[in-house]
Amino acid sequence: MVLQSPLGVQVLVSTVNQDVRALAEKMNLETRAVIVNQCDAYDYRIWNTEGGPIQSFSMAERGVGLSRNTALLHADADICLFSDEDIVLEKGYQDTIREAYAQHPDADMLLFNVRVAPDRRTYWNERVKRIRWYNYGRYPAYSISGKLDAFRRANVHFSLLFGGGAKYSNGEDSLFLRDCLRSGLRIYAVPACIGEEIPRESTWFHGFTEKFFMDRGVLYHYLYGKLSRVFSLRFLLKNKGEMCAEIPLKKAYWLMKEGIRSQKKH
Repeated sequence: MVLQSPLGVQVLVSTVNQDVRALAEKMNLETRAVIVNQCDAYDYRIWNTEGGPIQSFSMAERGVGLSRNTALLHADADICLFSDEDIVLEKGYQDTIREAYAQHPDADMLLFNVRVAPDRRTYWNERVKRIRWYNYGRYPAYSISGKLDAFRRANVHFSLLFGGGAKYSNGEDSLFLRDCLRSGLRIYAVPACIGEEIPRESTWFHGFTEKFFMDRGVLYHYLYGKLSRVFSLRFLLKNKGEMCAEIPLKKAYWLMKEGIRSQKKH
């Protein structure tokens, strides 16, 4: 009987204007990693740690989708974990991830828990569940892990239109999961926790403005197609207490529909 080697884990980090060595220490990176630093210079660095080499690519271009794609392009481990500069990973996160994949050998991707402030929480996995078209929209990029060979076979990448530094606000993570599902990848959400988000000022969120609702309409057009208006109304009704204090629900819905209509013209 041939014993298989343990799966290698690599963290793919998107960041802006950081001291990359200090960031690696702050994030508690215990494994191999690729850090893409959006700044005003071009640079490449690599240094060895106990957990393996950490590579850093500095680039002047902006856009979280571009930086995640760049990190994924240079990934070379069995399992990739997407992450951000404000995530501090749990001690022993590699073992947690390996164990979860051992428990779900048919999984191409696993979505993990990360602790965040209550007002920013969009999900928390209490049990194992299969991710489908109707429940993938709640998961941020820092919850996403996957087998590199599955990503390569599916030829998936992050949208350059959505997310910090792009034309439209957030949503690149949901679009990525949508494309993974469409490509036939098997995705599960698991209750294991791998880290914690440290609060910071958002790079894209500036309140529930007209642009926020317009951009959300554009995103829902791509996520839900013919059901985009239904999901828009559901989204607003669920969150009206928080989101519709300055812009009334009726106008917010109109703005989301305008965002949807703007994409139907293309």
